[in-house]
Amino acid sequence: MKLSIVGVTGLVGSVILKVLEEKNISVSELIPVATEKSVGKEIIFNDKKYKVVGIEEAINKKPDFAIFSAGGNTSLKYAPKFAEQGTVVIDNSSAWRMDKTKKLIVPEINANILTEEDKIIANPNCSTIQLVMILAPLHKEFKIKRVVVSTYQSVSGSGIAAIEQMENERQNIEGKKKYPHQIDKNCIPHCDDFTENGYTKEEMKLINETHKILDDYNISLTATAVRIPVLGGHSESVNIEFEKNVNINKIKTIFANTKGIILQDDIENNIYPMPIIAHNKNDVFVGRIRKDFSQKNAINLWITADNLRKGAATNAVQILEFLL
Repeated sequence: MKLSIVGVTGLVGSVILKVLEEKNISVSELIPVATEKSVGKEIIFNDKKYKVVGIEEAINKKPDFAIFSAGGNTSLKYAPKFAEQGTVVIDNSSAWRMDKTKKLIVPEINANILTEEDKIIANPNCSTIQLVMILAPLHKEFKIKRVVVSTYQSVSGSGIAAIEQMENERQNIEGKKKYPHQIDKNCIPHCDDFTENGYTKEEMKLINETHKILDDYNISLTATAVRIPVLGGHSESVNIEFEKNVNINKIKTIFANTKGIILQDDIENNIYPMPIIAHNKNDVFVGRIRKDFSQKNAINLWITADNLRKGAATNAVQILEFLL
């Protein structure tokens, strides 16, 4: 298998390499791609050195698969060029997610809809992936009516520049700012740009992508996305209202038996999901499951996941695994 990683030197790109190694996926030829300033640099994959090449050179090498993690503009411009020659593209950006002709995939939920005709496959937003992983099995069992989600998203979701801003602030070093405000010792209710309706793009991604992945546009969903001073791992507080009567023990049993979900719900021993636990793990962690006493057939729960892994790199590699 000839595999190209586009955006290999970025945060997600480097994690994709780690996940490929951990899963022992057989790659006969790796074609690492990055921006022009990184061309010629060496990366190590499976104890072997590879030189970073430009994207046009990668297209000419005709890889079987290409995993993109280089931003929406790069994906819009180059993914079709790879696809035209038969390369299957798995794209991490927002470029193709809401395109009606492209599939938006979380393998545990809807990989079965993929066909050989799908040459560009969209990877959902990090905060969406962990949310739908929890919603999908519950929707199947109890039919979801409404979801209210508040996210607590780590700085790594904004890339290297955001991590540097937080580290600089912790050391009282003046530097470039990724955010409009200080992030250390602070929470910023502002993930991505604001849209005309007062919601941010991140909040609208959660709403629109959830509808598409669950293939149900009747679910009422609203979101607030917040950036917090945590290095890695996104958390979400979720309120879910169902059409059917719900039983907390049954919900816990469903989660305990769902692949890719780790149930951590033992409040007597202070066991519940936290970003520090999810760090470097490929699963979605869920806990604090309890009835919402203010609403019929409703519950509250808490989710965490590593946004660079299941929220991005791991999900992309899982799509690749399914296709193989």
